[in-house]
Amino acid sequence: MSESPPLPDTPVTPPARPAPVLPPRSDGATKAVPPVVPPAGATAGGTGTTWGGLRPLLLRLHFYAGVVIGPFLLVAAVTGLAYTATPQIESIVYEHELKVTPRGAAQPLSEQVAAAERAVPDGTLLSVTKGAGPTDSTRVTFDKDGLAEGYTLTAFVDPYDREVLGTLETFGQWLPARAWLDDLHRNLHLGEFGRNYSELAASWLWVEVLGGLALWAGTPRNRQRLRRLVVPGGGAKGRRRTMSWHGAVGLWASIGLLGLSATGLTWSGHAGTSIGQVQDALGGSTPAVSTALPAAGSGREGADGGGREGADGTKDVGIDAAVASAHDAGLRGVLVVTPPADAGTAYVVKENTRSWPVRQDSVAVAPATGEVTQTQRFDDFPVLAKLTSWGINAHMGLLFGLVNQIVLALLAIGLIAMILWGYRMWWLRRPTRSEGLALGRAPARGAWRRIPGRVLAPAVVLAAVVGYYLPLFGLPLLVFLVVDVTVGVVRRRRAGAAA
Repeated sequence: MSESPPLPDTPVTPPARPAPVLPPRSDGATKAVPPVVPPAGATAGGTGTTWGGLRPLLLRLHFYAGVVIGPFLLVAAVTGLAYTATPQIESIVYEHELKVTPRGAAQPLSEQVAAAERAVPDGTLLSVTKGAGPTDSTRVTFDKDGLAEGYTLTAFVDPYDREVLGTLETFGQWLPARAWLDDLHRNLHLGEFGRNYSELAASWLWVEVLGGLALWAGTPRNRQRLRRLVVPGGGAKGRRRTMSWHGAVGLWASIGLLGLSATGLTWSGHAGTSIGQVQDALGGSTPAVSTALPAAGSGREGADGGGREGADGTKDVGIDAAVASAHDAGLRGVLVVTPPADAGTAYVVKENTRSWPVRQDSVAVAPATGEVTQTQRFDDFPVLAKLTSWGINAHMGLLFGLVNQIVLALLAIGLIAMILWGYRMWWLRRPTRSEGLALGRAPARGAWRRIPGRVLAPAVVLAAVVGYYLPLFGLPLLVFLVVDVTVGVVRRRRAGAAA
């Protein structure tokens, strides 16, 4: 009976290879070269190091993900690049609606709202946005029949003479131009189905970036080669030169691209739901003030400016008093006021300054008394909620203003360039005509067989878990594996039949 092979986790030291003998020297003697001993950490069976088995698999995944997902990433990068310029586009296109000339004292906010209601008689008041500066118009937003889903109608009022400067269909706080570009970037104007494209791109962008970084970090390097990896090689030509630019730009852009992938997933259709559930389970959901009113009998009474009596006879101090109470509570900057939905709820006044430092404090104000019934400070948000807010604002170019926009534009241009360089490398890798193929060769198959089980098993489990929470990563990966295995089986059968 033959001896049982060692267990997979049992370290095995392969025998040293025989010492090669150099040609005889002039004096007739020979000189032996010392035996070559495999380095520490080598796997059994002479398969090389763990990285030696893992690298071909990463290379194959990086290649196929780049080829297949590349078009989706390219569209996301191009539309994202266009989106970075939206603040400047809005300020030019909608200057008439957004800006006014200061002259005297501003009229009461309640009178401005009344002017907007006369201009939109069939609308239902949703919110009022009071500008931060003396040159900002007041936005009064209505729900109205006949608008596309998610869209509202906003009237822009000159706060000094209550003139309605115009009305525009808006998506949240976005004006038409930004709303159109936002919709293009998110779903290519294809609705919920189109959102799958951007989620697919975000689900694979981090895979491509981390895979590229791993391939970069695993490349043997000395001082000169390290410089070539960080700075594109100027002396290289052809495919080597393209690869140098692809790798160097990818290295510099990696952190920003990982951030865009993570923040993009937070409000995606499928992965965003999973991320939200995890965030809620960890106590990181974004808090909001309660609009429920406390028991009657406390707070200050009175009919401050703009006070009125509700349709059901209840007292309402008015929107001006609600804003005054918010100011007393320390709220500043752009304020968004949401009127009470019914007689049993409060006004909500919220700061909407999303640039750094972020100001998103909010208060609930009792309509009968003007009393602040609850206050929610951004400083008291859970850490995960703060990170989500900062990340989304940075993704949209709001957090650091023009600097944020420039960084996003550079990341988009870098991603576009890397995708094009990747396709060029594939083209330059194409075989000769004698090989009968028109496209570039893919990395060799069967790389997973060279990975030790102690590494492969956790990797499979990790991929399954990530694929469950990010379905547009997991499903394409599963399809790729099925297709790859099927192609391999068909090729082996054809080779066997030909033999």
